[in-house]
Amino acid sequence: MSNSSFAQSNIPLKQNGLQGKDPISATNKSQDTSKSKTADTTKSVSDTTKKKGSGLQAEVSIIAVDSQKSEVAKNISHLYRGAKVKYQDFELSADYIRLDRNKKKIFASGIYDKTGKYVGRPIVIMGNGESPKTVDSLYYDYEKQEGNTYGIMTEVDGGFIQANIVRKNIYDEMSIYKGLYSTCNLPYPHTHFGIHITKGIVTKNQIISGPAYLVVMGVPMPVAFPFAFFPKPDKRASGFLFPSFGEDYTRGFSMRDIGWYLAFNDYWDSEIRGSLYSKGSWEASINTRYTVNYKFNGGFNIRYANTKTGIEGTSNYGSNKDFNVTWNHTQRQEANPGTSFSASVNFGTSSFFQNTGTGSTQNTYENLARNRMGSSISYGKVFADGKVNLTASLTHNQDMATRSIQMSLPNISLNVSSFNPFDSKDRVGEQKWYQRINVGYSFQAQNSVSTIDTLLFKPGGFKKFQNGFQHNIPISLSLNAFKYFQFNTSVNYTERWYLQSTRQSIDNTAAGYKQRIDTVQGFNRAYDYSVSTGLSTKVYGHYYPKIGKLQELRHVVTPSINLNYRPDFSDPRYGFYQHYNDQYGNRNVYSIFSQGVYGSPSAGKSAGIGFSIDNNIEAKVKSKSDTTDGGLKKIPILQGLTFSGNYNFVADSLKLSPITFSGRTAFFDQKMNVNFNGTFDPYSVNENGVRVNRYAIKDGSLARLTNFGLSFDYSLNPKAAKSRNNNIDSLRKEMSGAGMTPEQAQALARISSDPNAFVDFNIPWNLAASFSFNTSKSFNSSTRKMESQITSTLNLHGDFSVTPKWKVTFQSGYDFKQKEVVMTSFNIYRDLHCWDMSFGWMPFGRFRSYNVTIRAKASILQDLKLTKRASSGGSYF
Repeated sequence: MSNSSFAQSNIPLKQNGLQGKDPISATNKSQDTSKSKTADTTKSVSDTTKKKGSGLQAEVSIIAVDSQKSEVAKNISHLYRGAKVKYQDFELSADYIRLDRNKKKIFASGIYDKTGKYVGRPIVIMGNGESPKTVDSLYYDYEKQEGNTYGIMTEVDGGFIQANIVRKNIYDEMSIYKGLYSTCNLPYPHTHFGIHITKGIVTKNQIISGPAYLVVMGVPMPVAFPFAFFPKPDKRASGFLFPSFGEDYTRGFSMRDIGWYLAFNDYWDSEIRGSLYSKGSWEASINTRYTVNYKFNGGFNIRYANTKTGIEGTSNYGSNKDFNVTWNHTQRQEANPGTSFSASVNFGTSSFFQNTGTGSTQNTYENLARNRMGSSISYGKVFADGKVNLTASLTHNQDMATRSIQMSLPNISLNVSSFNPFDSKDRVGEQKWYQRINVGYSFQAQNSVSTIDTLLFKPGGFKKFQNGFQHNIPISLSLNAFKYFQFNTSVNYTERWYLQSTRQSIDNTAAGYKQRIDTVQGFNRAYDYSVSTGLSTKVYGHYYPKIGKLQELRHVVTPSINLNYRPDFSDPRYGFYQHYNDQYGNRNVYSIFSQGVYGSPSAGKSAGIGFSIDNNIEAKVKSKSDTTDGGLKKIPILQGLTFSGNYNFVADSLKLSPITFSGRTAFFDQKMNVNFNGTFDPYSVNENGVRVNRYAIKDGSLARLTNFGLSFDYSLNPKAAKSRNNNIDSLRKEMSGAGMTPEQAQALARISSDPNAFVDFNIPWNLAASFSFNTSKSFNSSTRKMESQITSTLNLHGDFSVTPKWKVTFQSGYDFKQKEVVMTSFNIYRDLHCWDMSFGWMPFGRFRSYNVTIRAKASILQDLKLTKRASSGGSYF
């Protein structure tokens, strides 16, 4: 048992009527080494004796920083201020120690200073691995290793026992008199919640109590026991998990998370829980965690829910059966250098979180707003001195709105670091141009399927898997040309292997002509290649306007131009494309690899020129706070403003590609970050919204803006986000460290995953906002016009401390397209020192609800909580 002790309260010191024996015995009596009648003298004295007899030899070390007084006739020593006694593994220090060698007793206490404050309490170290104990006073029989301790508080597995008198024997058992058990480490719990124990015994694995009763706010409750038994194992033990009770609008009264905890061993444990609702709904889950120090840790959670909908006896009455499976696994890097394995799995039915999200206090907002689920299990191996990297992964992506699923079982990737095949290890001097030729290689293999979640496990669902292999060999050469230019040329070769291909045709059926796609099994290969060469440089511009604090403008332009060529792989001589005639006799060309996992070689010849231009603009202004660079401060104006496009000389029409642009900047001393992007189309469209080979400038506009996106985020107190991220990162690092108990790891995991469990009271306030805007133009067939589709959303979140112990947080937003407020939540937190209280409220929307939770902080007492929850769960409150 690991104990930490603290002084309780000042009690009268009784020194008369002592019974028992002195733990220090000597054949020779100590002489008086010093006599002092004043308290301000400072002397350091020591006395060393040996115990003889019974074959035992032990040295006793006695030190008094202030003074020592000896009563020779009675063989008693008095030690004052900074007094210390050490005997074998026993150590005692206090401002007053009295040794009675005849009675073999030791007494220690503090003293009262000039202000009447009780100081210098005894500190005891028993030498058996326990932490030091601070007490008000103690008597001790050192020979029998027994004694009484007055005014002690000891930590016991997350709780605290404090008692007026504690007696400990040689069997490491403590007898307590007039004790109090609580979760607070203060001398008297300021929340005044605890269990008063009249008499009791504390052993290694249990606490046995005589008459005990509950006290709340200093008032004894009518809850008393003639005796009680509290298990106190030194390792995890299986046991009952207490439920919480509440009410849900659609599901009725609830008893949530009742279950059983299974502690199998020090490496893994499980929780089996269930929830019942009065209207027939129920949920079940099994949550398992495992860890092996210095090797790996993880856990998985399997949840199933049967949610009743509608009113019993009506036509809309039914049930939704949902499930969700999560698995996380992390391997320590030092466990197997060069090899890695990790897993992050989250899959299930698309409606699981919507049907069960409001019943959980953890990540409620995130679960309800979730629209995608994804999983990844990956294995990696590095060999050949780090030059070859092999990875294999299983991935899954699920759109909860459309219920579509994309799965890859597996993905394999082999990458070889680029190398210079014509260079020599024994080369002397600079590389020649041909020695700069750089070659790389990569290999990918994939087996994937795209379907609907309800069809995945139906008969034939796994027959829809498609597979393929891809090899890629890039060859590049980079040289400095004409001093100021960078010359780059590259050749890229890609080859794909497929075990199936497709054939398309038209069938004349009774319902009319229908397109037919047949899958043909058999090995096929497809390849393509391209060549590119180009030049790039940097142009620097400096301007010195000297306007106010503005001292300099710096503009860096990075233009680049490249020539590129790619053959037409739809040419019949390659065999990658075929054709069929439709019912109108029109010739339709298609690729037999159009449904391949790595696509098909491109159709159409390309021989063109690509171009891009990148801009960075920054200013230098005078700053009193920044003394670097001559007292000038750099302020970014535009970062990464890039325009790019391509012109295809051999295309029969629409030779110029759309011009894309993007950029970013920051305002208000980097507090607001702004990102933007868009596309300009240089061609006009006809009355049917189809691009035609006519430049838009001929119709009066330089180009058509087909889409534009803008987003920004702003925080009035950026220290808040930085503090939270740093704290969460620190907690995660601690969770992966060694030496942490399972209870601590569980508590840290809850803090990391549950927003309600982490409130930073050190940050007094925070207010942040983010805004996103997107617009795109498309042809409306009903109005026969090009119309803009606009989406924009504003999100707000923040918090503020009403007092150092009260914190209020909120999260809300507005969807300008839907013209409605997005999901809004308010939370109030109260730090009760050894307890937490939180109130959460969603005032409107489909999932409007509220919950009140009071929970003990001690990890061993996490199930000791009071919860009140109410939820609409539907369209009504």
